[in-house]
Amino acid sequence: MGAAGDLLATYQNVIDDLVLVTGENGVFDVVVDDTIIYSKAETGRHAEPGEVLDLFTAHVGSDVPRYGED
Repeated sequence: MGAAGDLLATYQNVIDDLVLVTGENGVFDVVVDDTIIYSKAETGRHAEPGEVLDLFTAHVGSDVPRYGED
């Protein structure tokens, strides 16, 4: 599963919008509430599996429930 699938499977209960925008030259940025939480241009590599999900969790805080948790 890719980053978008990970986010939706884990946080569909708190995500209002998820937009995938194509870019040029392999652009891959993940922006949450106007904050870049991952940028391929900055790291020089594609995100590892689960990395974007971990960064999202850190950004929203561990107190935000995952989908299916009470």
